[in-house]
Amino acid sequence: MSTGSAVASQASQQDEFNPFLAMAERFDVAADHLGLEPGVREVLRAPDRELIVSIPVVMDSGQVRVFKGYRVQHNYLRGPAKGGIRFAPDVHLDEVRALAAWMTWKCSVVNVPFGGAKGGVVVNPRELSMGELERLTRRYTTAIMDILGPDRDVPAPDMNTNEQTMAWIMDTYSMHVRRSTTAIVTGKPLSLGGSLGRTEATGRGVMITCREALRTLGMRPENTRAVVQGSGNVGGIGALLLHREGYKVISISDISGAIVNDKGLDLPAVLTWIREHGTLEKFPEADHIEGTAALELDCDLLVPCATENQITSRNVDDVKAKLIVEGANGPTTAAADKRLEERGVLVVPDILANAGGVTVSYFEWVQDRMGYFWTEEIVNSRLEQAMVSAFNDVDRVRRRYDVSMRIASYIVAIERVAEVYKLRGILG
Repeated sequence: MSTGSAVASQASQQDEFNPFLAMAERFDVAADHLGLEPGVREVLRAPDRELIVSIPVVMDSGQVRVFKGYRVQHNYLRGPAKGGIRFAPDVHLDEVRALAAWMTWKCSVVNVPFGGAKGGVVVNPRELSMGELERLTRRYTTAIMDILGPDRDVPAPDMNTNEQTMAWIMDTYSMHVRRSTTAIVTGKPLSLGGSLGRTEATGRGVMITCREALRTLGMRPENTRAVVQGSGNVGGIGALLLHREGYKVISISDISGAIVNDKGLDLPAVLTWIREHGTLEKFPEADHIEGTAALELDCDLLVPCATENQITSRNVDDVKAKLIVEGANGPTTAAADKRLEERGVLVVPDILANAGGVTVSYFEWVQDRMGYFWTEEIVNSRLEQAMVSAFNDVDRVRRRYDVSMRIASYIVAIERVAEVYKLRGILG
């Protein structure tokens, strides 16, 4: 291969793994089907606001380190911007942009009156003490305070953040505005205005989506072999709920790798092992393989719940599942998507499949604003209604336009946001 060809190939691969470009490509396809005007496309594709901040933190050693943080508000036409905050060493602006845009479409596809946002800090949280994490979180919150608020931008947990992180953000914001403001974040502890059912919401939404997708394929849970990538709130809870519904979950994974049992894993035992040991390593009654190898196992249902860019042009031809339900954000690249569609594999996209989390986040925000809290049964019932309704909306559009579930999801979401934009107009 010539030097020029090698450079071109490398650039092509970089484009494939750029999540914002992947989002934009799918946006354009959906916009073509809708006949969206060029000006409206330009408005809806671009983020409304991007904030990059420096976060000085006094470490336990007394040394000061400066971390980089982001908050991107993609769109707030339909309501306050909504989206998680992740702490990871590989966070970058294009990733946060893409995740913010996906949040806009995700809220719209389940008809939740929020726009999309996302935040991130470039840090490996495993290298920080609890005190350092708290100081980092509070300083980051202070740095982005000007664009936060229950009516402006409502953060939530994401990769490597949790309800404790949200408690720190809520407390920091509340101290600055001189009043306790529970609706500033979702995914909080119950004692601070959190919602019952929120922790399980994304995994439960994935389970509901799997069930609805199986029905469209004429498949039944008890005859379905499932592989779940990930074992946290999405993968672990999703796998457990699938197990309870009768699916044979043959593999689950974490950062250490994947475990496989062709006869089906005992999911309660697996999750107990993770709680006690912090990892799947050395779990008995299963074979251990590399985490990415699990994507290529012989199965009916594949549920990637880890991170972006897991199914790519490099491994898509080795993926054997008939149905893929995306529990993670952006696990399938656009190039891999095309190959799966050509093979007739049904892919239920992230902006539909993992929208259970933001749906119950909306419920939490509503409860905080009302000062009245619902039972877990009510939360789960309303989540079920929202997810089934969204799936049916998307499936009708899929059949109408003869497109993939992903493009149908984008069509549903973009049409709703575009309608609001046209009704509101531009202030002259």
